[in-house]
Amino acid sequence: MADDPVRVGAPYVAGASGGERHRRRLRAMETLLTEQRSRVARYVTAHAALAQEPVPAARPLSLPEIPTWDLLDALPLPVMVVLPEPGAERTGFSYMGQNSAAWDYWVHRFPPGKLPPRTGAVPLLELFPTLADTAVPRMLAEAHRTKRPQGPEAVEWSLPGHGERTVRLSGEVRVAPCAGALLLTWERGSSARRSRASQHLVRVSWADWNLGDGSVEASAELRDVLGLPGRQPPPDLLELARMVVPTSVLPLYRAVRAVLLREQEVAECELRLPAPYNRIVRFVAEPVGPEGGPVWTVRAVLHDVTEDRRSRALAERAVAEARAQRERADTVAEVAERLRKAVLPTLPAELARHGIETSVFYYAEAPTVRMGGDWYKTRVLPTGQVLVALGDARGHGLDAVTLMAKLRYALTGLAFTGEPVELLTSWLNAVACDDGDESTTTAVIGHYSPDLGLLRWTCAGHPQPVLVRGRRAHRLDPPPGGPGLPLGVLPDEKYVAAETSLDPGDVVLLYSDGLVERRSSDPDQDAERLLRVAETYAHDGIPPGDEALDAYVNDVVRHLTGPHPGDDSTILAFRRIHAENNAC
Repeated sequence: MADDPVRVGAPYVAGASGGERHRRRLRAMETLLTEQRSRVARYVTAHAALAQEPVPAARPLSLPEIPTWDLLDALPLPVMVVLPEPGAERTGFSYMGQNSAAWDYWVHRFPPGKLPPRTGAVPLLELFPTLADTAVPRMLAEAHRTKRPQGPEAVEWSLPGHGERTVRLSGEVRVAPCAGALLLTWERGSSARRSRASQHLVRVSWADWNLGDGSVEASAELRDVLGLPGRQPPPDLLELARMVVPTSVLPLYRAVRAVLLREQEVAECELRLPAPYNRIVRFVAEPVGPEGGPVWTVRAVLHDVTEDRRSRALAERAVAEARAQRERADTVAEVAERLRKAVLPTLPAELARHGIETSVFYYAEAPTVRMGGDWYKTRVLPTGQVLVALGDARGHGLDAVTLMAKLRYALTGLAFTGEPVELLTSWLNAVACDDGDESTTTAVIGHYSPDLGLLRWTCAGHPQPVLVRGRRAHRLDPPPGGPGLPLGVLPDEKYVAAETSLDPGDVVLLYSDGLVERRSSDPDQDAERLLRVAETYAHDGIPPGDEALDAYVNDVVRHLTGPHPGDDSTILAFRRIHAENNAC
């Protein structure tokens, strides 16, 4: 039966069926442990007969006489012999020597002659002055005073070594009185203390559940791992099952059963403990018992993985949210792109009959939700003039595309009135202002008269058009009084038109600021760069025909934007040619 996921710390509310299932699982755990305890008892009883045989009579004890130093040299632990020397004010201690294990320890760390031979006494703190700042003097004094062993205690000290090196010594020190002297021993490296420190750092503990007598042996870290109060004894296996959330009882039962029946050498599961413990614990167990006999101990390592699981859950939620946002962004980007394609159709073929060739190039920043608001419009009007416009609506995404669609369609309708271009711009500004405070756009709007070769244009906060004549390029002079405000800023803004006469072969470039502007750059320098690039690709002349004009525009855009543009880039180019329809 699959377990239900339980959030750490969430209260468990069981229905009638859920509560009964929980109680059955706890009873199953209790039965499993009781039956195993009976197996252990039967095994011990069956083998107890071996201990009933008569014990042979003891013989008189006779030990050989062993010299003291030989006896100490036989010990594997380093031993230092210290002699108490009572003085007038306080007890002092003298170094008398060390056993072979201690000598082997010193000889690789200290210069020759640092330690005296075993004959004679040397004041301990003169030989090892840094011991004065450790627990050793106190332990020696207490052992001498009470005649009882002291320690173990962790001791860190240092001594000058070979050359300029300083030798660090670390160990768990014990002091034991012996026939008027004191034996100072230490466990090199303090492996037990390091083991405890390691368990504390990674929140790992161990426990032995002895099924024969129900006792529990555990490391001190078990209380921290399970979140137990400081004085609460470690739980037995049944108590542990009662501590976890109901959905963790079955995994624990299966792991313990697999160990007791020796179905697995190692069984593991994840336990979740509700409030007040609020823990997620990894439980890894193995069987302990005689070969051919029952398992009488379940030995387990318990690892607190609460923070790891919480961090993983947060990361998974963040990834899921990012994925959902990306999917939403992709959807919006697709809608925006389809809308853009719908409102920005290809250029009308009839323009050539009215004396101009046109080319447009739109370069998106990226195929994402940051679709920009660049827009353009060319159209032959009933008056015979040609409407030429390019704008950049504020922002990115679907809102920007929607705004640019509104303005573009509004301009198309207004242009059919035949009114001058400056009045069209004012009307379009009123439309943008009515749409809301955020509906602003820059634009260049022009009327081109083929019979006169005259371009009348307004500028609403937009970069000024560029004229390419022959091999030279320059920005067109702004309208009298300078460019007007962007559309949608002030409802009563008035716009003034500039007039530019075009010769056959002249090319006018209308473009959005994304084509030239760079972060932390000067706008005038950006414009100069555009002029240099426009002249570079016009150096050998721009051949006639739409394809040649397209190639020229593509070269200019690619050179300016590179492979990774920082914003949407749009350029609309039109060139004066001889009109095919002179009536226009």
